[in-house]
Amino acid sequence: MRTVKYDDIVNAVKNMIIYSTTHLGEDMLQALKEAYEKEQSEVSRAVLAQLLENAELAAKETKPLCQDTGLAVYFVKVGEDVRVDGGSLKEALYEGTQKGYKEGYLRASTCDCFTRENLKDKIGYNLPPVIYFDLVKGDRIEIEYAAKGGGSENASRARVLAPAQGIQGIKEFVKQVVSDAGPNACPPYTVGVGIGGTFDYAAVLSKHALYREVGSLNPDPDLAKLEQELKDELNKLGIGAMGMGGTQTVLAVHIETFEPGRMCHIASLPVAVNIQCHSARHAHITL
Repeated sequence: MRTVKYDDIVNAVKNMIIYSTTHLGEDMLQALKEAYEKEQSEVSRAVLAQLLENAELAAKETKPLCQDTGLAVYFVKVGEDVRVDGGSLKEALYEGTQKGYKEGYLRASTCDCFTRENLKDKIGYNLPPVIYFDLVKGDRIEIEYAAKGGGSENASRARVLAPAQGIQGIKEFVKQVVSDAGPNACPPYTVGVGIGGTFDYAAVLSKHALYREVGSLNPDPDLAKLEQELKDELNKLGIGAMGMGGTQTVLAVHIETFEPGRMCHIASLPVAVNIQCHSARHAHITL
């Protein structure tokens, strides 16, 4: 049985949050640069140049990439042969989140659903985070983190289609969600699509799809083909960078299905679309 110290987890999470909310990942930087080269609209090219300049300044001055530093969302794989010494893993994630957001001078965005009262004095600074745990083989703890902003989350949707609607129904739903989002979720977008499982789990799959390296090839050839087809069709919508019109509305489409077997119930076809703005802040650490 391998042991990981509680304080090591707290510090690793804190540092990961501060770095990833001020330094845009290399995958997203490259995707934005490629979009700049491909964009046919001069106005949208100018906007993309500003987004790249913003990323450069944020990294240079260690300042947030966006004022909306989001809710902390974690996908955590916990090895069966690892234990945390000095506290629980969940407590460490909470403390690391609070320290990261507070010491990084990031915005505290959690509030009561009904009164809209900020929770920083009741529960903690930008607490609670959203955490999905998975028990796996091994003696390591893998933590995937994303800062999920409200603008892109507000544009996300889930629906249970009729099985007969099939792939064409999925395509139409994804196109409708992105079209409805328009400029409101700060394009160019990364689009996460979750297919299968149940209504709620399709949404989880769509969220986790956004953690993949932007533009990386899906290991499933059928899904890789569908991703490219969707990306091409979505870029024909003409929304463009920050809604200014153009050919580069979407940087990537990532599809995740409920494995094994792309599973869903025989009577349903759950699909969810999670929109991610250009400020895609995510990180992955292993302890």
